[in-house]
Order: sequence, then structure tokens, then C-alpha cells
Amino acid sequence: MEYSKRAVFPKRKQKEFLKFIKSKLGLSTKALVRRIGANSRSYSDWQREKYSVPLNILKHLCESAEVILPKNIIVKDPFWYTSTGARAGALAVLKKYGRIGGEENYRKKKWYEWWEKTGKYRNNPYFRTKEIQRPSRNMKLAEFVGIMMGDGGITKRQITITLNCYTDREYIEYVGKLLESLFHVTPAMCLKEKDSIMNIIISRTELVKFCKSVGLKIGNKLKQDLDIPAWISRKKEYQKACIRGLVDADGCLFYEQHKIKNKLYRYPRLNFTSASPSLIQSVFNRLRNFNLNPKIRRNNGSVQIEDKENIDKYFQIIGTSNPKHKHRYGGVG
Repeated sequence: MEYSKRAVFPKRKQKEFLKFIKSKLGLSTKALVRRIGANSRSYSDWQREKYSVPLNILKHLCESAEVILPKNIIVKDPFWYTSTGARAGALAVLKKYGRIGGEENYRKKKWYEWWEKTGKYRNNPYFRTKEIQRPSRNMKLAEFVGIMMGDGGITKRQITITLNCYTDREYIEYVGKLLESLFHVTPAMCLKEKDSIMNIIISRTELVKFCKSVGLKIGNKLKQDLDIPAWISRKKEYQKACIRGLVDADGCLFYEQHKIKNKLYRYPRLNFTSASPSLIQSVFNRLRNFNLNPKIRRNNGSVQIEDKENIDKYFQIIGTSNPKHKHRYGGVG
């Protein structure tokens, strides 16, 4: 993992600068945190000057507000404070206990004794799973399932939706609000600027259990015959919402170009790609049932709608929640 350098402000100047940026952008704290892909707790610590701001975050703030990088900062390497902190900690332990560390096996033995006798019987909040709202099966949930099948991943404790941090910037905000409305949990936003991605993350064991109950797969979804769940297939409105989530998260609208006798011809294409043959066939069947004349291309690896008339019908019937597709759709013609 690569860590960013830190921007160290003079005392009380970091808080003033963050307040100035927030005012200039006219954003709430919540919206600003989302925009820069930071953790809300980390941002609160920066406001209180508990910690210095990572240099890459500071640059992002300056670019967003169109201001120059402050001249009163000192740029320091990651973990520059550790030698000072470690020394202070060691002196405090030495003063309190008269020695540093201790015999490892002895400490382990005493911990296990405590755990068996007391620890595992305590009602410790750290060991309790956090609750979520469990929504009824509706169009919003069907759209969420589509998003997860397209660009989502599930482990035993966590769900993650991965989107492009640049082209999907507005859609990232939409997905975040969708998750909040469905599960009453605010997702974490993890920016990986080097890879141009934003990971939208919720760590809840109960949410993972719920996802499994509505037909989503834990682990490698492609090795588990990924397909549209049966409950979605029973209602056309659910099918539309699920396909919308799939295409918004993992589809694209582009132009195919051909040059004939020195004349350039451009043809719009709406494309959805997946490595799951079952999912490709299911999406194809449902688009065909909506009379959208889909085609299966690239050795059964993608479904395409290949003419303007049916692309128009797709946006009328299925629609989109991703502003990126809305903008590109406006250019179809």
C-alpha cells in the first residue's frame, strides 16, 4: 500500500483552511467528504487538527475550489511522527511498569485464561453485529441487485461497488444515496486515484446475509453461475430496474465508426458485457421481451442494441440513473 505525504499546517491554520474551502464550494460537510473520497471520521479529525491532512487530499481540495496550495504548509513523509510518538510511548510504559514489553508466551497464556473465564461472556459491543434496515422486495432493491451483479463484490463481512471516479462521479453520489435509503447505513468512499476508481463500501455482516437472501453471490460471482434472481424475473418492473442497474454500472454507450468511399458513418451502440454466459442470455431474453431487438456479440460475451430507434426505446422503457449515460444519450443522432 502506498501512503501519501502529509501537509502540516501551523497551529489553528488547518481548521481555518478547511472552513474556507467548504465555504467557497458551498457544500455541506457530508457532500464535501463524498466529493474528495474521504472518510467522514478522518475529515472530522482534520477539522479538529488531531491529524495532518494527506497531501493528495489537500491537492484535491485546492483543485475543486480552484485555489492554490497554501504556502504556509510543510510537506512531510508518511509516518514522520512515529519516532517521536514511539519514544514518548516507550517512556510512559517504562515509567508505569518499570519494563518494556514482557514475555510473550506468558502474556498469551494470561489472555486465554481471561478469555475463557470472563472475556467471551461479556456483552461487548465490538463483538455484536450491527443491524441494518431490511427493505422489502421492490424496484429500488432490484436496481441495487443489478448494480451489485454488474460492478459489485461481496465478502463474508463487506459489500463493495467499484466505479470510475471520474466518468461516474455523479453516479457515485446516486449509488451512495440508494444504499442509505435501502439499508439506513452510510457507505464509506475509498478513492484509488491511481487506478481511477472509487470503492463504495459497507462493512456489515447482516447486510452480507441479506444480499445472499435476495440472490446475490458471496465470493467469486462468475464461478457461481451469476444470473438474475428468480424474484426479479417475476415482475416486469423489477426486470427493468435490475437491467437499469446492470447497464448503468457495467454498460456503455458508444459509436461504431465505418469509412465507406471516404465518407465516415457513425452508428450508436448500447453495450453490456459480462463473463457470465447465463447473465448475458438472461439480459438478452428480457431486452427481447421488451421488443428492443438486442444482439449477442463477441463470442457470447456482450449484449448490444445497435440502432438509434431501439436505443431511444431502451431509455424510454428501461431508463438510466447514471448521468454519464444521459449525457452520451443526448449525443445520439
